[in-house]
Order: sequence, then structure tokens, then C-alpha cells
Amino acid sequence: MNTTSPPSPAPLLTKATLWLMTIGAGLVVANIYYNQPLLGDIARTFNTTEAKAGSIAMYTQVGYALGLLLLVPMGDMLQRKRLIMSDFAFIIGSLLLGAFSPNIYVLMGASLLIGISSVIPQLFIPLAAHLAKPEERGKVVGTVLSGLLIGILLSRTLSGFVGAHLGWRAMFLIAAGLMALLWIALLRLLPEVHPDYKGTYRSLMASLWPLFRQEPLLRLSSIRGGLLFGSFSAFWSTLVFHLEAPPFNAGSDVAGAFGLIGAVGAFAAPVVGRLSDKVNTKNLVTAMISLVVFSFVLYGVFSTSMFWLIAGVILMDLGLQAAHTSNQTTIFALNPQARNRLNTVYMFTYFVGGALGTFLASHAWVRWQWMGVVATGLLLSSLSLLVHLFFSRKKKNVS
Repeated sequence: MNTTSPPSPAPLLTKATLWLMTIGAGLVVANIYYNQPLLGDIARTFNTTEAKAGSIAMYTQVGYALGLLLLVPMGDMLQRKRLIMSDFAFIIGSLLLGAFSPNIYVLMGASLLIGISSVIPQLFIPLAAHLAKPEERGKVVGTVLSGLLIGILLSRTLSGFVGAHLGWRAMFLIAAGLMALLWIALLRLLPEVHPDYKGTYRSLMASLWPLFRQEPLLRLSSIRGGLLFGSFSAFWSTLVFHLEAPPFNAGSDVAGAFGLIGAVGAFAAPVVGRLSDKVNTKNLVTAMISLVVFSFVLYGVFSTSMFWLIAGVILMDLGLQAAHTSNQTTIFALNPQARNRLNTVYMFTYFVGGALGTFLASHAWVRWQWMGVVATGLLLSSLSLLVHLFFSRKKKNVS
């Protein structure tokens, strides 16, 4: 019979450990997004279409969703540090395969593997929540999430610059080197936390659906988060194509520089986390999703204006990050002994939404160019808002 033992004593969460996990989350999650400003260069290298090159971003996100589903739940049953350290060999190998890909199809496979292996941030977040004091959990989760979002956004800045000056293959090689350095730092400094779950891997995986079925807050957070991230991914996976076209006529370095602009939103995470510790955040989430919806209105109305494009990026990333922080703070309070599995359900849905947004936007770009992308993002973000408003009304304690 499968059992879950009482929580074992955990090490104290020091500032050094928190910063290590925050920086590590940003560095690892960046692997998923390095390809986005490089898609135009990759299409030219392999003499392929923009839609096929755009599928590389989709494969990475599908891989990430698979990694979340298959690997992250093991954080509840295995020693987390050992699991994290083992995964780094997988990450480095996948990045090297991407760097030396001889054709687009090998790069697609490498991208899938990069996504599967780069799930370490989703082991860091439940670990940080586990080590934090209950009254500081939202702040701590928000801090690690700020590192995650900064990594997502600045990855585009770095890869855009590297791609413009050294070529897209160099970015994968640099990423592999960064992972080797991070592995050394984590091996020395990351504390070990012993698992609480005593069942088998099969029973662990079988417990995911009952969690989803029994926890309405988990269902709501997952669905509204997935739809919102789909809109976010729709924008970022096609931005480089929009900027390469008139009137901008810009390259991968300019597309990557937009990550610096979007990083403004990342600094809202600890603030939102503190608010989530103290208040019901239904109205806050409503406002934040509305910001994302409004950003797509700006992208459509002012499609040729660099100023309004920048303003939209700031609003979109602020709204997404704040809503994401509220979602994860909510789910981590549901069942302390199942945090990795709760995070698995949430993040799997989140990245399925991201892959869907990338897929729809890449095909919308081919058919209708930028307005097709705007319509895709507006549809997904509006659906997220409607789901949130309808189901929050049905459940008064939803945050």
C-alpha cells in the first residue's frame, strides 16, 4: 500500500540557497528560449520555411511539458539534489546535439530533448516552498519565479546578440558551458531534502489525475495559466519575424533586446508573492490577466509603432508574471506533501498552453502575418480571463 509519511525536518532556507536557486532557475529555463530570436537565422541556415523553423520553439515547449509530466513528480519520491544533479548530464548532451545538428530534423529532436531535460526550475520552486517559513512562502516563491522570468526574457537578449555576432550554433555551445558551471555550484551548495512519498513511480504518476480532479483551485490555476502562457508564447515565438519585416527591418539582436524590456515585469514577482501571502488575490489576478489582453490590443492597433510595441511588452510580461506567481502560491498551499506533483499538473498544463500558442501563432503568421498573431494572443488571453471570472465566481475562495 502506498503511503505518504509525515514531512521530514528540512534544512533552513538561507539567503545564499535562495539566490542560488533563483539564479539557477533563470539559467536553466533560458535553454528553452534561446532559439526564439534565432529562428530566422536557423531557417536561412537550413533553407527552410519560417513555419518549419518556428516549430523548433514548439518542440522545445512540448519537451518541457513532457519533462514536467515524467520527471518533476519524482521530486516527491527521490532525493531532490541527486535528481537535479543527474539531470544536468541530460541537459548538456541535448545542448551539444543542438549545436552540431546537421539538419533541421536533428535540431527539432535536440530541441525536444532540451525541453524535456530543462525542468530543474520546477524542482527548485517546490523545494524553495518546502524550505520556506509558511508566512514567507509567497515571497520566496515569487523570488525564485522572478529569476525564472528574468532567465526567460534575458535569454532572448543574449541569444539575439550571440546569433547576430557568432551565429546560432554558438549559443547552444555557450549554454552547455553555463550548465557545466551551474552544476558545479549546485553540487557544492544545494541542500538535500529527503522525500516524503513512499510509494512507487507508477502509483506516484497515478496520483496526478486524482489531484487534478479533487482540487478545484488546481484546475482553475492550471487552465487560466495555460491559456495565458499560450498568448505569451504566441507573441515571443513570432516577434523576430515581425521585426525582420518592414517598417522595422531589424535582426535577431533587436528581437533579443526586447527581453530586457520585458524583464521589468519580473521584478513584480516578490511583491505579488507578498500580497498573495496576505490577501485574497482574485481581483489582482483579474487585473493582471486584463493587462495581457490589453497588450494585444496595443499590438494590433499600433502594429507599426516601436513605442507601443515596447509598452505592450512591459504590460504583457508584468501581467503574466504576476498571475503566474499568484497561481503557484495558491497551489503550493493545497497539499504540502504533494508540492512537486501539484506543480507538475500546473506546469504541464502551462506549457501545453505555451506549445499550443506557439503552434497557432506560427501558422497564423504564415497565413495572416502579424494580425494573425495578434488575434491568436487576444483569443487565448481573453479565454483565460473568462475562465478566471466564471470559475472564481463559482468558488468564492479562489485566489
